[in-house]
Amino acid sequence: MRVRPVRQGEEAALRQVFFSAVHDTASRDYTPEQIDAWAPVAKESDAAPWAERIRKIRPFVAERDGAIVGYADVQVNGCIDHFFVAGPAAGTGVGSALMERIHEVALARATACLFAEVSITARPFFEKWGFAVEARQTVTIRGVELTNFRMRKELAPIP
Repeated sequence: MRVRPVRQGEEAALRQVFFSAVHDTASRDYTPEQIDAWAPVAKESDAAPWAERIRKIRPFVAERDGAIVGYADVQVNGCIDHFFVAGPAAGTGVGSALMERIHEVALARATACLFAEVSITARPFFEKWGFAVEARQTVTIRGVELTNFRMRKELAPIP
């Protein structure tokens, strides 16, 4: 497996990873209505806004045997906006490889802390990586309420 910057034209593949992560993995912690609100079946009209979002966050991707199996980003301020692993790849080290890259990038930038809004499903993974819950939240997506957690991790400065 390798982790590399996203390439132009891979936006649809990332959408598939996102959809799989929500429908195949997060579905154990959320209702079908919540899953469909969070990750609806993509329509052609969704392609341009999705591609723009991906270009804006500039994620890196985890690739195994030529297929994208996960992706994540870390912004200059330490925000992890997207962190998704395709359902079939969950529990195979993809998430850890992405989190390692997040830490490498953040430390190289001398970022003071990392923070994210994390699903019920992802919370134990983030806790394993040293993140702590700041708050339990209820967010509304497409008129449906979902629970998530605002999590944070302080990073040690490079001496």
